[in-house]
Amino acid sequence: MEKLHLYDKIISPLLTEKSTNLSGLNKIVFKVHKNANKKNIKSNIEKIFKVNVTKVNIINKQNRTKLTRGRKVKISGFKKAIITLKKGQSIDLTTGI
Repeated sequence: MEKLHLYDKIISPLLTEKSTNLSGLNKIVFKVHKNANKKNIKSNIEKIFKVNVTKVNIINKQNRTKLTRGRKVKISGFKKAIITLKKGQSIDLTTGI
């Protein structure tokens, strides 16, 4: 397995209605690399954003097909991580990295 850089594991933040509601509970949702694990994600988030991570939950979204205008379209899956931060800390996603 090739070695990935610090920023290669965290692809992008997921900004949806559900993830916005989770931000009130000190939780941030990120799209992550398919080979990333909880330990790597925790250390990378702590180094990049300089916050304390208390918990990491990972969800694998599977590939699926969708019917659009009478045609089957393949929607690729991805891996997302829900990061729980220490109480009182936050990440401002609007400023960028």
